[in-house]
Amino acid sequence: MNSVLASPADALPCPPASGAWRAGDPPGRRRWHGLRRPLPLEAGGELAGVRLAFETWGSLAPDASNAVLVLHALTGDSHVTGPAGPGHPTPGWWEGLVGPGRALDTDRWFVVAPNVLGGCQGSTGPASPRPDGARCWGGAFPFVTQRDQVAAELDLADALGIERWALVAGGSMGGMRALEWAVSYPERTGALLLLATTAAASAEQIAWANVQLHAIRSDPHWRGGDYHDTGLGPHAGLGLARRLAHVTYRSEPELQLRFGRSSQGAEHPWHGGRYQVESYLDHHAGKLVRRFDAASYVVLTEAMNAHDAGRARGGVRAALGRVTAPTLVAGVDSDRLYPLAQQAELADGIPGADRLRVVESPYGHDGFLIETEQVGGFVRELLGAV
Repeated sequence: MNSVLASPADALPCPPASGAWRAGDPPGRRRWHGLRRPLPLEAGGELAGVRLAFETWGSLAPDASNAVLVLHALTGDSHVTGPAGPGHPTPGWWEGLVGPGRALDTDRWFVVAPNVLGGCQGSTGPASPRPDGARCWGGAFPFVTQRDQVAAELDLADALGIERWALVAGGSMGGMRALEWAVSYPERTGALLLLATTAAASAEQIAWANVQLHAIRSDPHWRGGDYHDTGLGPHAGLGLARRLAHVTYRSEPELQLRFGRSSQGAEHPWHGGRYQVESYLDHHAGKLVRRFDAASYVVLTEAMNAHDAGRARGGVRAALGRVTAPTLVAGVDSDRLYPLAQQAELADGIPGADRLRVVESPYGHDGFLIETEQVGGFVRELLGAV
């Protein structure tokens, strides 16, 4: 338990060239856990000096039976619920789900949310100092997989004294890690909620990601990932990546209904102005650049591309058969990035999953974040059986 740190004072700050959290910034609600030994990596080698930022809500029961693990998506972080403020550039991303009286009732459940390994909001990633403190990892940060990230989270669970999670829940990239928890450590996963995710990244998903990676790496300020000490990061490339990703996160009918062909205010698209939908994408690109790190985006996207629960396990069907937890799998009916067929494969292959559940939403892939009432119903159903 003594490896769970109250503050990151032993880390050195990196110069500002991204939206990454840096030592010296307000810690907010974060705590830190330092892994007690170097982390072996699936791709070879090991990563020393790993630390995970995490947040908790509620109180851990004396027998640690009420712990719930919540895992975030690509550009999420540990701040699942709570206002924006010092140390937290945005409010909680699952605000309607966690808290007193909500589906994850913090009067009953002890909720833990780590920032993923390779991320940029307090956990070890490309914007972090190397163990020798000489400079940031930058482009030298090693290739990590979802299994590596879960292995780091396992060390956090050990440090917190949690032998078995009552529930592991995640959507999108967080769902990939939740699945890895249940496949790699079935004895430590009491129940499982998989939202808008897949057993393995598809060719199309890798293709969409490839264009985003090229956008970042084509930015002249990318510098092979070693931009953190230059004072200027690949913000244009990251913004382009976000614009493309955001289109895949929403649905065509929603974009048409919200924006149609309308111009942005008094701007005229024929004379250098923008359509409303272009302004919308610009807004989301600007927000991400201010709170995220381009190299983390690359590292985490590559980890998502590598996701394959069946790798070295006899294939996806054999891997899913290792899950022993009661499982609820849900997809979003308008999701064009992670279509329902991928969740159907999970529901069909996991022994403890009864059937595919469908979130009805016009918001596409982002529906798993927005439709908290429907998702909350799934959570209550699973935890009611615990």
